[in-house]
Amino acid sequence: MTQIHSPETVNSNTKFVAAEIQRILAGKLFDTYQLQFLPSQTIIVSKNTGIILNVESTNPNDLDPSQMSSGNTIDLRHLTILPGFVDTHVHCKCLFCVFLHSYGETSWDDQTTKESLVERTVRATVHARKTLLSGFTTVRDLGTEGAEDADISLRKCLSGPNPLIPGPRYFCANRAIVCTGSYGPKSSLHMNREGLEGVTGAEVADGVDECIRATRRQIGAGADWIKIYADYRFRSRMNGLSPRFAGMPLPTFNELELGGVKVAAHASNTNTIVKLLELGIDTIEHGSTLTPHPDSLMRLLSTTPNTIWVPTLAAWQSVIKMFQRALAIGMDNIACGGDTGAFPHGENSLEMKLMVRLGAEWKKVLKWATLGGWECIRPMGWEVVNATDGSHDMPLGDNDHRFGCIKPGWAADLVGVEGDFEKDFEGTVDNVQFVMKAGRIYKLDEKIV
Repeated sequence: MTQIHSPETVNSNTKFVAAEIQRILAGKLFDTYQLQFLPSQTIIVSKNTGIILNVESTNPNDLDPSQMSSGNTIDLRHLTILPGFVDTHVHCKCLFCVFLHSYGETSWDDQTTKESLVERTVRATVHARKTLLSGFTTVRDLGTEGAEDADISLRKCLSGPNPLIPGPRYFCANRAIVCTGSYGPKSSLHMNREGLEGVTGAEVADGVDECIRATRRQIGAGADWIKIYADYRFRSRMNGLSPRFAGMPLPTFNELELGGVKVAAHASNTNTIVKLLELGIDTIEHGSTLTPHPDSLMRLLSTTPNTIWVPTLAAWQSVIKMFQRALAIGMDNIACGGDTGAFPHGENSLEMKLMVRLGAEWKKVLKWATLGGWECIRPMGWEVVNATDGSHDMPLGDNDHRFGCIKPGWAADLVGVEGDFEKDFEGTVDNVQFVMKAGRIYKLDEKIV
């Protein structure tokens, strides 16, 4: 395994102060770089920082009985330990976006216009807990869907060594940015007004100056990401007359309005995606209407490594053919994000299951759901923040730490599952027996800690 240097990195001869560390004995450990399962490993975690201090092979004959009974050693030799899972596309509409819940329970329009901000926020806290206990230790919420700036406050409640409520590391995009007339909720009485009952599902901006102002406003509010709807069903009010045209995604911004900060783009139109790739977009969300999915576009996307594709198979069945084409050409710049909220929170693993069902190699899917999550949503400038040459001595916060790999210097975000991935991927990925986030245990042998 490649050694990653960090202020927390230690060698195998280092002596630890017992009260300050937690030892985790793993039956198997998944290496997200090598895509290998390493047998009999010990993970040493700092209780103070929530960072992995060391990973070493375990010889059962060398285990010290006093350590085993000290309370600082957790015996998980019956489990496979992986980095915590990452859902890179959740929605507040669904309350993951924690502020949305399943559309099967309540429609998007009714959630945004009939549920109060207080109710939606309380629901979000419930969704956050369910998500963490299902093994997802990090999420990226791509828009509050009418819940205004509630994601910024929710992130604060989920963060720190003693969070107010249990939940995953939370990267948020605040209010998505849309152009005039393109997004909901829409009034059936006042056709030329934005929103309904004073509620708009996203922030409206037109032209370069307004886009810059909206971006600066959201960054100033504390957004980790900017989410734009680069194309959308602009003519949705024509649904009764021309359903096909009403559902067609049309470009919503021109080239001058796009760019300048780390951006996630909802995009389905081929020409829109090509323009986004030329602009260096960070992530493409969905991409569902690329039929017949020309190879030239897929190869362009697969050879643009700094752009990550989040297919959201769990919510967009129309993306299936595009995903299978990506597999056929060996595309690897993919991350797992199910558009969770359109289906129940706590069932985030559905995206991984669908990827495997559609032919993806299961070890790669585990990588896309862990290390791929870090590569997708890591903050801008993380290389500087994590420098070890003394050039940056500011303390690190929850969203500064690396996650998605079990190595010294990375966050102790860990999941333990029981089962055999090769024989029963779906049953194993859902059989989460152990959850740790930032060195703190939240679930042990199915018991909530």
